[in-house]
Amino acid sequence: MKKFMLRRLGVAHEGTTDRPTLQSCLEAVLGQSDALVDDMLAGLQASVGPAKPKTHQGTPNALAQSAIATLIERGADLKVSFAESLRSAVYGGETHRNRVNPSVKFDDFQFLDEDQLDANIEFALTQQEVILAVDDSLPLLNGLVSSLMGWVTVQGALNPLKPEVFIFALRESVASQVADEGARAAVITQAAGALGVSLRMLYRELSEWLRSQGVEPVGTLAPIGGGIGSYVKPAESSVTRTMLTLDKLRRLFSGELDPGPQGGVKDFMHTVPASFVALEDMKLVEPMMKRLVDRASQPSQAPGRLELSPGDAKAIRRDRTHSKRLGRQLGEEVVRMMLENLMQDRRLMPKIRQSLKSLEPVLIKLSQRDPRFFSERQHPARQFMDRITSRSLAFPQEEDPRFVRFHKALENSVSVLDGGEGDAASFTRVLRKLEEGWAKDEQDQRHRAEEAARALLHAEQRNLLAERMAADFAERVKDKKIPDMVINFLQGPWAQVVAESQLQCVDGTVDNGGYLSLVDDLIWSVQLKLARRNRAKLVSMVPGMLVIMRQGLQLISYPEERIPVFFDALITFHEKAFELVKPNDAPAIPLASAADEGISAALAPDESANGADGLMPADALWMADDEATDSGYLQASDSRLPDTEEVAVPADTGIEQSWTAHSLVTGSWVDLALAGQWVRAQLTWASPHRTLFMFISGSGMAHSMSRRTMDRLKEKGLIRFVSDGRVLDNALDAVAQAALRSR
Repeated sequence: MKKFMLRRLGVAHEGTTDRPTLQSCLEAVLGQSDALVDDMLAGLQASVGPAKPKTHQGTPNALAQSAIATLIERGADLKVSFAESLRSAVYGGETHRNRVNPSVKFDDFQFLDEDQLDANIEFALTQQEVILAVDDSLPLLNGLVSSLMGWVTVQGALNPLKPEVFIFALRESVASQVADEGARAAVITQAAGALGVSLRMLYRELSEWLRSQGVEPVGTLAPIGGGIGSYVKPAESSVTRTMLTLDKLRRLFSGELDPGPQGGVKDFMHTVPASFVALEDMKLVEPMMKRLVDRASQPSQAPGRLELSPGDAKAIRRDRTHSKRLGRQLGEEVVRMMLENLMQDRRLMPKIRQSLKSLEPVLIKLSQRDPRFFSERQHPARQFMDRITSRSLAFPQEEDPRFVRFHKALENSVSVLDGGEGDAASFTRVLRKLEEGWAKDEQDQRHRAEEAARALLHAEQRNLLAERMAADFAERVKDKKIPDMVINFLQGPWAQVVAESQLQCVDGTVDNGGYLSLVDDLIWSVQLKLARRNRAKLVSMVPGMLVIMRQGLQLISYPEERIPVFFDALITFHEKAFELVKPNDAPAIPLASAADEGISAALAPDESANGADGLMPADALWMADDEATDSGYLQASDSRLPDTEEVAVPADTGIEQSWTAHSLVTGSWVDLALAGQWVRAQLTWASPHRTLFMFISGSGMAHSMSRRTMDRLKEKGLIRFVSDGRVLDNALDAVAQAALRSR
């Protein structure tokens, strides 16, 4: 066995107190890119050498041997290209993450052309080779890198050193050196296998180095198929032993393998394209085409019509029988794999999974009668399965009384379907009855949610407009000696007042209440040098100004107890304008003081004080009391939110929580820690600019929060991702991935 030398990543013989950073870890790996390429080229060279070792990939063909020779000859250029592509993928962020980890969706198969099919197959084969090689060393590395990144759980999908980035670098670098597409396809899988062997050793050495430096891996989560996350190795089950391939699944979608009944006599020219591949499998293409050419050249033949001999008709019948049989087999396997993926989803309660499993005979019979089940997302049976699986996520425990009612309704529906025709119309009737019952139970809840969403939308519009106002006010006070408390007031509460006033001006007026014009008056009044020159103007201005400010603050339901704090400080400052100042004394303007800091905190519009530049943070939000109450608005400092140590970790669903506020889609489910317990809630609304989010829990209560609050809760482990709500779609996508990986 070949003896590999350690790359000397820096495994320490003595401990150190200097914990490595994520940056140093990434640079250490990037520094090994040339060694990875050398090992890969050595593996390719060995495959075409005199010994020609026997591998699972076999001996390279002439095309692959030519490509290998080209790669070895251009080894230096290959190293440069690989290093550049690898660095780009490691530091490329979300853009490159999307490029290096493509996925095939079940519903996309009917739209794939040949080039897309080949590209997906090529990626799947290279991914499979590398993933299989690093399978035993990757989990530990994911845990260690997640620790460096500050996560409390394993985030394999966010690992900058995940296998997909190396696959991306390999494909990019090989493509840059091997121009011929056929030669590249012939060598890429073998190159991936050689790279995987070298990458496995690198992963192990990197893990040893990190652990020797005191880095401990975070707890691991065993991912399951579907949902948001990285590549998942399929469980060893019948799902992995599939006859499906990309081409067969696409043919099933397109109707070429129609498992349904064939009614009536079809024109021959309509039949040939649908059965061409099956004819080819049966070795009948050449004789059939010869007979067609001969008959087409006969002058007695009617235009646009081909007369069939008994032998032709028999061959076509054989073709149709073969196609229908293959279609039935594939349709049955897709249904079985879909259900098996659902059975492995631990987010669904066991009773729900058992009810879905009992639908297998009905779904198989439906798939054989109605192939639209595979190709149409809006098919009634697909809609039924989607509604059931998505709604069942609302119940983390079977003891919930609401779950008992839900499961009883599901069991009744399954019984009706099992005893009926099992066709699309049956699923339509059953789903309509279920949704009528759900709508009746949730009518009040839906009305409250709509009202809360309208209030949140108005709050977002006001806050976005207030940001622009705050920026304008910052320009007005620039280079002026203005107390900090006034700057914070203008850019905080008063920006909200002006914004709310303008949103309420439906008649086209800009400053109906005089709130915008007050800004310049307030700025003038706190410039002591100007105010002392015209004390009469100050005396006449202040009373009216205080009245307008009180009216404005009441417009946004600003807390009454905070208003006197600012007013008292402002009046105290105005009184300084009437103090006698000696000619040689410079006026003392309290730009920053302990009192100002207390006032600024009272004026802060949301869960945080103003930023270092005096402006509100871009995602800071002010919510009026009625808006917060109706929508169940949560702040990061809310008393309903416990400390991380005070709440037990919910049951592990096996999901890698690689999600952000931006990645959440409407319908997603989360677990939220409230009042010492975990609450399952669904995202039902997100504002257009995604600054506000509203969740509805199973009890019908609304829980809304800003993006900033959500990020803070996630950092503390007080909100956990459960599912994107696409349970059925994820199960079908897993079927597509199995077909993609099937050779």
